[in-house]
Amino acid sequence: MNQNLPLEPITGTDPAPARLFPIRILAICAFALCLATTLSASSLQMTFVGANGPQMFGVYVGPYSGTMNGTPVDLFCVDFANEVNPGQQWEANLTPITLGADLSDTRFGAAPGALELYRQAAWLSLQFALQPATQYGDIHATIWQLFNPAAPTPSTSYWIEQARSNYASADYGDFRIVTNTAPVQPVGQVQEFLTRTPPDPAPEPGTQLLAGLALVGASCVARRRRTNRRIARHARQE
Repeated sequence: MNQNLPLEPITGTDPAPARLFPIRILAICAFALCLATTLSASSLQMTFVGANGPQMFGVYVGPYSGTMNGTPVDLFCVDFANEVNPGQQWEANLTPITLGADLSDTRFGAAPGALELYRQAAWLSLQFALQPATQYGDIHATIWQLFNPAAPTPSTSYWIEQARSNYASADYGDFRIVTNTAPVQPVGQVQEFLTRTPPDPAPEPGTQLLAGLALVGASCVARRRRTNRRIARHARQE
C-alpha cells in the first residue's frame, strides 16, 4: 500500500510503527481468511433420534426426529435405498431448494428436474401435519417414488397429483436437503432427508466474510488517517 511517507524518519517519532503497519495488516488479513475458511465449512453434525410410530410396507413412515448440531429438527426421508438407525450420527451438508440452488452435494441432484422433485417432496412433507396418521403411508410412499421407482407404491395416485398441482404455490425458503458429506454414493450410506431450518438462521458464510473484510478495510482506513495526522503535526512543527 502506498503511504506517501517521507524517506527520512520523523524527528522524535519511532519509525517502528510505520514499518510494522504492513505486518499488522497482513496479520489481520490472515486472521480474517482463517475465520472465513472456518465459517465456510458447510458440514454439520446430524443425529437420528427415531421414528414417530406409524408403519406401512414393513417400514416406519411419516416424519422422523433428529438433531442438527444438537438442535431438534423434524426429518422427512426422501431416500428409500439407504438406511439410518436410532442414535446414529453423521456429518452432513445442507442444500436449499430455492430457485437456482446448487444441488451438486445432494444424492439426486443430477436427476432430470431434480429441483422440482425436491420441492414436490417438500410440499408432501408439509401434509404430514395436516393429515391423520392413516395417510402417512401413501404420502411417504409418494415421496420415495419421486426419486426411486423401486420404492413402495402408494395405494392411489392422489398425492402425486396433488403435489404436481400445488407444489409451486408454497414457500420453501426454510427447507434444506440433508445429505451425508461427499463422496455421495447411491447406496450404502445414510438416508437423505428434507428438514426445515430455524426461522432465524446464522448469516451465510459469504455474508460473514464480507463483514470481516469490511472490518479489515475500516482498520486500514483508521490507521492511514492516524499516520496522516502524525505527518501533518510534524510538518507544522517544522
